[in-house]
Amino acid sequence: MKIRLAYGKEGLAVELPDHATLIEPDYIPSLPDETGALKTALRNPIGTMTLRQATIPGHKIGISVCDITRPIPSDRILPVLLGELAHIPPSDITIFLATGTHRSNSNQEIESMLGEFVVNHGCKIVNHDAFDIKALTRVGVTEGGIPVFLNKEWAGCDFRITTGFVEPHFFAGFSGGPKMVAPGLAGFDTTMALHNAEMISHPNARWGITKGNPIHDSIREIARMIPVNFSLDVTINKNRGITSVYAGNLFEVHRAASRFALSTAMQGVNKPFDVVVTTNSGYPLDMNLYQAVKGMSAASQVVKKGGSIVCVAECSDGIPDHGRYYEILTSAESPTALLDMINTPGFDKHDQWQVQIQALIQAESDVYLKSDFLSDNQIKRAHLIPVEDVANTVNHLMGKANNGTICVLPEGPQTIPFIRR
Repeated sequence: MKIRLAYGKEGLAVELPDHATLIEPDYIPSLPDETGALKTALRNPIGTMTLRQATIPGHKIGISVCDITRPIPSDRILPVLLGELAHIPPSDITIFLATGTHRSNSNQEIESMLGEFVVNHGCKIVNHDAFDIKALTRVGVTEGGIPVFLNKEWAGCDFRITTGFVEPHFFAGFSGGPKMVAPGLAGFDTTMALHNAEMISHPNARWGITKGNPIHDSIREIARMIPVNFSLDVTINKNRGITSVYAGNLFEVHRAASRFALSTAMQGVNKPFDVVVTTNSGYPLDMNLYQAVKGMSAASQVVKKGGSIVCVAECSDGIPDHGRYYEILTSAESPTALLDMINTPGFDKHDQWQVQIQALIQAESDVYLKSDFLSDNQIKRAHLIPVEDVANTVNHLMGKANNGTICVLPEGPQTIPFIRR
């Protein structure tokens, strides 16, 4: 059968075996009136006052929004949100790009994310920088000993609002909600402690689990230290159409959005597969190899031990060049050696968590990569196997498995498969 895999902006059409099991998101149509739904949620919030009731002229307002690596339609959400804050001068509103430890977003990217209306509205726009000590403030320590540094301007706002996109997350359970504070607006030392080897290896640090997940438990604790006053979370379909909206109290909103995402974005299968073909949901999620680990992780949930994963990710932004992901990834000769190195007491480097998750997957399965922007040498140095033609590679792997079973995730981690117990 011919299948279009999410790949870059255009997709990639491939011929795959007719008996392949397709696991795709339950297609939820966009809300017929997105603007109306956003206004209704904002004016009927869960567990808190409306924005118009809770904010007054003179308040300094902070709004945390996703960076370029997330497909949330901020260009459609923010104009409605700002409309509810029409009584606040734009000069008193700061929009924080919650980059975490990612690179800063360019002016062109900011306009594509936020839209011309927002960019020209008069609000200040801040690229969070987790590495700029002067831009951070220490707000305390979690019960687990994590030092908490947050964006100083965010902490200094009188009223703080988060806007998030909720989907299953490969080690934090779900995205959105309190993640828009940490790691979104956290300092480097805080993110390092949140993502250390012990936390990442915890059995509950996985897709769809928040309670009892030490990473998400800590994220919620951090979000309480400098309280968020109002939250807006959405779920979306593969066309970036909004499928549900929740507004109000940070934690109640995130629970409601996560329940919806769980019911639509996770699907069970009875047995693992010999071969799993996955993507990283196309642009912007497959901009680099670092992000593509999420697609590999989704596939790893249902591949047999010793099986094969074929990951399709364009990687138009490369490895990327920033961070230490590739440096760590290429500093040992095998995934097993990488895990030994990362688990060595005292090893503590930026991006080690992504390498750790990738190495755990590769220690159990062969992982192939199709990318038009990475060289074969770059792919091999990442302990991956380069793919020229996806169909030919799959046919070869199926032959090795004696015409075994195959699963395809055309939208990658937009749907997370799991083995029914």
